[in-house]
Amino acid sequence: MDPEAGSITRESRRKFYKATLCLAYQSFGVVYGDLSSSPIYVYKSTFSGRLRLHEEDDEILGVLSLVFWTLTLIPLCKYIIFVLGADDNGEGGTFALYSLLCRRAKLGLLSVSNAPDDNISVYNNGSPRKETVASSILKEFFDKYRSSRTVLLLLVLLGTSMVIGDGILTPSMSVLSAVNGIKVKAPSLHGNYTVFIACVILVGLFALQHFGTRSVGFLFAPILLAWLFCISTVGVYNTIYWNPHVVRALSPYYVYNFFKKSGKDGWSSLGGIVLCITGAEAMFADLGHFSQLSIRLAFTVVVYPCLILAYMGEAAYLSKNKEDLQRSFYKAIPEVVFWPVFIIATLATMVGSQAIITATFSIISQCRALKCFPRVKVIHTSNHIHGQIYIPEANWMLMILCLAVVIGYRDTDKIGNAYGLAVITVTLVTTCLMFLVVVMVWKTNILGALAFVIVFGSVELLYFSACMTKVNKGGWFPLTFSLIVLSTMYAWHYGTIKKQAYESNNKVSLDMLLRMGPKLGINRVPGIGLIYSNVATGAPPMFAHFVTNFPAFHRILIFVTVQSLTVPKVPVNQRFIISRIGPPEFRLFQCVARYGYKDQRKNSHDFENHLIETMTEFLQRGNNDSEAIGWEPVNQQQSSPLDDVTGSSLESGVNTVSGKKTVRFRGVDCSKELEDLKEARESGLAYMMGSTCVLACDTSSYLKKFAINFVYGFLRQNCRHPSTALGIPHTSRIEVGMIYRV
Repeated sequence: MDPEAGSITRESRRKFYKATLCLAYQSFGVVYGDLSSSPIYVYKSTFSGRLRLHEEDDEILGVLSLVFWTLTLIPLCKYIIFVLGADDNGEGGTFALYSLLCRRAKLGLLSVSNAPDDNISVYNNGSPRKETVASSILKEFFDKYRSSRTVLLLLVLLGTSMVIGDGILTPSMSVLSAVNGIKVKAPSLHGNYTVFIACVILVGLFALQHFGTRSVGFLFAPILLAWLFCISTVGVYNTIYWNPHVVRALSPYYVYNFFKKSGKDGWSSLGGIVLCITGAEAMFADLGHFSQLSIRLAFTVVVYPCLILAYMGEAAYLSKNKEDLQRSFYKAIPEVVFWPVFIIATLATMVGSQAIITATFSIISQCRALKCFPRVKVIHTSNHIHGQIYIPEANWMLMILCLAVVIGYRDTDKIGNAYGLAVITVTLVTTCLMFLVVVMVWKTNILGALAFVIVFGSVELLYFSACMTKVNKGGWFPLTFSLIVLSTMYAWHYGTIKKQAYESNNKVSLDMLLRMGPKLGINRVPGIGLIYSNVATGAPPMFAHFVTNFPAFHRILIFVTVQSLTVPKVPVNQRFIISRIGPPEFRLFQCVARYGYKDQRKNSHDFENHLIETMTEFLQRGNNDSEAIGWEPVNQQQSSPLDDVTGSSLESGVNTVSGKKTVRFRGVDCSKELEDLKEARESGLAYMMGSTCVLACDTSSYLKKFAINFVYGFLRQNCRHPSTALGIPHTSRIEVGMIYRV
């Protein structure tokens, strides 16, 4: 063996282990804040209902056993072992699973492009797997019943809206629960003061968001590690001091005994126990910031055992102090360390809130990129970590809703009921999507997929049924909020695809437009014109409307179609797809700009430079044998409207590729085209966009009119303008007004 090669291998392994440990350390400050702060309120929420009538050792040990097995089954077995392996090229979360199904199983409604994202090389490294009987049956089902794809999209949007709801409930529940610890030392303190303190902390938390979370991992990780050390140490102390026999509760027998003794009251208490897994979804949603190994390492080695020790110590204290069931967490803290633990607890809840707020920003950004959310301003706060973003509109809306929840509920028990329903709904949606991924993407045996659903789905359904009984006790909030958000996102998506369908159905053939040229008297002016539309081939309706009323356009014309693909990122070298329209002398081009849902769209100057560079490379590759797609040659007997070009430059052969006509030309002077491109760039660029009013047809149903005319119209008027979202300079913008009847 070559000693030098062995040294290189050892060095690479050392770097890999170092990087993994560094990521695992950072993950404490980003991923586990919510999950680690749940011991503050789990026992209090569990014994807040009728279960307080069963204050015996069997019930207390049964709750501990349920907490232990819930943490073991869902976060450890489901997420750490299985779900983390279903990443979409390193990205996680509900939309990542849907992206995987859209791209690999063709189940999506979001891909409206003619150039699918499958041809992006970085996302096609693995060899395709052989179809199974189950995957073929499911694929045939989704192909036959197109409405099933709409149901799948609604399911994804439901899970997404519930996660956004978590962004409201997590700060409210965590901060208010931590602040309520003051009442242990000042029991006469009025509830208005704790609510006021919680509101002040929440305002400060959201006010700091605009600074970004660039260093969130290194900044907050020490706080979480100190918190985990405190609760695990206190847990060990309480277990040894109060009741070492609580270790027996790790046996599943105590779960059976719990339901046997408590009956229906025990089932109803599951809505509180489910709070022990709040934040489990963050391990998957924040996967893009870290790696599978780092998250698995941090949870299994540190977070999981610390949480078990904390819950065990609290149960040991309760078994000897049953009168403290409603304030057990702070009561179980030894007097000598109470205030340090209280301060760390408050900081830990802020860290947990920060993590879910950042995750909410990421999810809204993904929804916006996939045309399921109105256009909002996305600020990237880090040049190195792409996922660190800030959305001002979402931030202040979350703050207002958090304050409304704290002031309106004023009670952590009711907030906990809402919180538990939101959490378990997200995990159920993940289980359903994972079943489709296992069958249709991984193409494994159907028995394995069914076992996954039966084991985890049955447990989650049990918790879900218990949470649904708390709808009238605060659980209505996530249902109402998610329904509003889901309706908003689906109305935006519905209106967007209807608008795009109108443009595709009413696009104008460039061949027809060129034939009409002599009648219109079209003139060419210096410069480059970028025509933005959703039409991948042909001229959009607004361009034909413009030329008809103002028959002139630029010397070089580029039809730009911006596509949001169901992949996280598109490599820079595959960002633009350039094709020629018509003979080279016409200087007409088609450009498809492709972005993933986590790609950062740079300003207009960077976009122009990148586009011109790609255009230059395209022309240089021509080598006097250029290619045009989607153009039918004009009649050679008819004079060309553009620079008096005739069809004599056409080669006689016409090929058909992918349903589009491909016409080759000879005798193209590459240097002349490059010179024209340079001169046109110096003359300046102009951006043409449609300023459309989308209305439902008069014969449409009242529901469609309401969705298009009122909801979609209201959202379009109050969201960011497309030119602002695309970074188009105001001074170079040309808007063409039209009315679309969809």
